[in-house]
Amino acid sequence: MQKIDFRTRHALFNVAATRAMEQAAQAALPAHTLMARAGLAVAQLALALAPHARRIWIACGPGNNGGDGLEAAMHLQRWGKQPVLTWLGSADTAPADAAASYQRALQAGVTFSQTPPDAFDLCIDALLGIGSQVREPDGRMADWIRLINASKQAVLAVDLPTGLHADTGAVTQLSVKATHTLSLLTLKPGLFTAHGRDAAGSVWLADLGVDQLTALAQQPLAPTAWLAGAPPAAERPHASHKGSYGDIAVVGGAPGMTGAALLAASAALHAGAGRVFVGLLDGGTLSVDTSQPELMFRPVEALELSAMTVVCGCGGGDAICAQLPRILSAAAAVVIDADAINVIANDTKLQTLLTERSQRGAATVLTPHPLEAARLLGTSAAQVQADRLAACGQLAERYHCTVVLKGSGTLMAAPGQTSVINPTGNARLATAGTGDVLAGLIGARLAGGLDAFEAACQAVYQHGLAADRWPPGRALTAGALSRLLLH
Repeated sequence: MQKIDFRTRHALFNVAATRAMEQAAQAALPAHTLMARAGLAVAQLALALAPHARRIWIACGPGNNGGDGLEAAMHLQRWGKQPVLTWLGSADTAPADAAASYQRALQAGVTFSQTPPDAFDLCIDALLGIGSQVREPDGRMADWIRLINASKQAVLAVDLPTGLHADTGAVTQLSVKATHTLSLLTLKPGLFTAHGRDAAGSVWLADLGVDQLTALAQQPLAPTAWLAGAPPAAERPHASHKGSYGDIAVVGGAPGMTGAALLAASAALHAGAGRVFVGLLDGGTLSVDTSQPELMFRPVEALELSAMTVVCGCGGGDAICAQLPRILSAAAAVVIDADAINVIANDTKLQTLLTERSQRGAATVLTPHPLEAARLLGTSAAQVQADRLAACGQLAERYHCTVVLKGSGTLMAAPGQTSVINPTGNARLATAGTGDVLAGLIGARLAGGLDAFEAACQAVYQHGLAADRWPPGRALTAGALSRLLLH
């Protein structure tokens, strides 16, 4: 059993893959083995998280998730705890493994109750797992979820918080908000994107003694996605120079929005780009930034785009429209953000230029938030958020490029690549300009020689990590964030 360390890369498997592994393992092991291991792992983690807890409420559903809770109750009872078990199932209707765990709990002397205890020191949510269709809970289950969420005690969810979709991270209106989740057998994508991070709390994994990648030796399953790990440390050779780290051109900053372009340029500068040029679309009112004199201002028409990584769209307004045909046709590499995305979403000719870039091997990264992604797909932001992993993959395939779908659990997808979910970052990033900083950081990684997909993965991780390391009690601003980025 391990707590998930966000510095390490982890394989994520959807429900179908997890079920296939589970069935293969069950066929190779004696009956009830997986549930016995799962219940023991739940009880061990409960003991580790709340060693002084006496009364433990275990809310069990009618299926095998509830069976895991029944099994855990048996161990906790034998270890001198006072588990109180509420169960929505019955010995007559429960699956075979859950029925066996019910008998073991009875024999151990576990207290069964029709109603939750008035007071408890820890709650274990074993109501619904991956085997249940996510639907709005009702009746006693709904009442129990309300009690769990109203409690000030720690909540340990078994496999998934009840109401969370394992594949997408979507939640029902009434769902459990756990402080800890013990994912069983595999890690699921939904724990780390959309509402998953808020619902799951800290995530642990119990692989139940099953090797995920070899459980199906005859039919090995590739991960559904990867949870990003920390990028490798990069040391700059002594014999390098500014030309070794590339030229970036930031094209944006229409009237009234100059700050967005300057934030992207600042981020590229502090992330280690060799030279950063700024082509503003506000009529050339600014020729120097005295706080950052390293930035070089040029008319957009004077920029040699074929030798540059272009970051375009930050504060671009309608003015970016006239620049996009040349940028898409000529730029060696390009990061397309903000207003540039919205212009492309409404222009089929620009969409053609965008997709044609891949045919000549030109690197392209799109960085939409959910509403911008919806415009590119011709759908709604709600539909994008309902299955972020699928939406990000569809964008990558449609536009033949790397896509960064921003949000909680930012996603990276590219044709021919297994998608990556980013585990770093927090709500401090929900402030104006942080997306411009990310665009500039991706540009710096591209200019430094990484391919588009790796540049996006590393930049998103580092962007979120800077927010995670932000001093407590200090407001995060995009300008200050750009100065904390690592080379």
